[in-house]
Amino acid sequence: MINSEKIRDNFPSLDRLDKKNNQIIYLDGPGGTQVPIQVIEGVSQYYIRSNANTHGEFSTSKETDFMMDGLRERVSDLFGSEGPSTISIGQNMTTLNYSLARALSRKFKEGDEVIITELDHEANRGPWKVLEEVGVKLIEVELLETGVLDYVDFENKINDKTVMVCMGMSSNALGTLNDFIKVGKYLENKNCLFLLDAVHYAPHFSINVQELGCDFMLCSAYKFYGPHVSFLYSRPGLLESLSTDRLIVQDQAAPYIIETGTLNHAACSGVASAIDFISSIGKGASLREKLESAYQKISSHEFELAKHLYDSLKNLEKITVVGPDFSSKKRTPTVSFVHSSFSAQEVCKKLANKNICAWDGHFYALKAIQKLGLESKGGVTRLGISLYNTKQEIDRVIEVIKTI
Repeated sequence: MINSEKIRDNFPSLDRLDKKNNQIIYLDGPGGTQVPIQVIEGVSQYYIRSNANTHGEFSTSKETDFMMDGLRERVSDLFGSEGPSTISIGQNMTTLNYSLARALSRKFKEGDEVIITELDHEANRGPWKVLEEVGVKLIEVELLETGVLDYVDFENKINDKTVMVCMGMSSNALGTLNDFIKVGKYLENKNCLFLLDAVHYAPHFSINVQELGCDFMLCSAYKFYGPHVSFLYSRPGLLESLSTDRLIVQDQAAPYIIETGTLNHAACSGVASAIDFISSIGKGASLREKLESAYQKISSHEFELAKHLYDSLKNLEKITVVGPDFSSKKRTPTVSFVHSSFSAQEVCKKLANKNICAWDGHFYALKAIQKLGLESKGGVTRLGISLYNTKQEIDRVIEVIKTI
């Protein structure tokens, strides 16, 4: 189990008080978590001690090289990948995905089909429209009223023309945990690439890309207690087979071949610290073992709080909770709802007046919100549980929502 108070001691922002000395309750994690002091120090110490560009012969440059290599090794352990050469770094997930889509537009041909879903964040929908410029057809998998993908429709839409399937591992808007394992089995023995968006999944669950069998996976560190830096996993040998947008002076080998410009080294140092922080929650001989152990604790802690929140809100007369229930553990700790009398923005304003941080809207999963008929209501109110949240906080939130 997680010692909530001990965990919270690592997050300076959790001590912030309002004018009445009341603490703020942070349930805005799906839009970006709070960061521990270790990450803050990781960024500041880089600027204090090692601020330099890469590949120089002097000490601070070599320290930057060492830190960047160490970050790729850590992310490789986080993803369970074949090694640091599979990990590319970018400004954000959307930018990396656009770069990948442009590269694949030079590989795919007219008549090819790429599958996306109605549930996905636009960052895993919009970039693939680049492929339409070369005659590739985008095929959408249906979203059911329950907030779950239609897997019969999914399987039926995979055919000999399908060259790629792109799907999220979980929904940042509804909390739905997608059955990417089932989809992976659909693709066995097919000449088809498989891309997973792990942005909303990575803060809550351990990942092993080798077991998943995916060809690409994207992730963003600001969702798991780090700064705004993104990562692309590419199956060994695959990235170098693509014609990416890059300068002639860029390293022409993976993983650098898709990276453009100078990276944010200080933020990268912070991400390394974030991964170390997560690993400190677990036990094991290796970093990978510590991360797997930590995520078991994190998942259990977050699920129990989210289930308590879901069960309580479901019983309120004016509240309709959106998305699948918590009867099984195939659920992320994100609870979204609509109020019968107020828009999502109005609800969030009322929560903000009680020092509760919550998001309203579509969260860039616009297609899903439209499909469920929720756009006219201003989308949904989203409450996201992170490892630093406590039962006392959730009880407080439930009591406040009862008064709305």
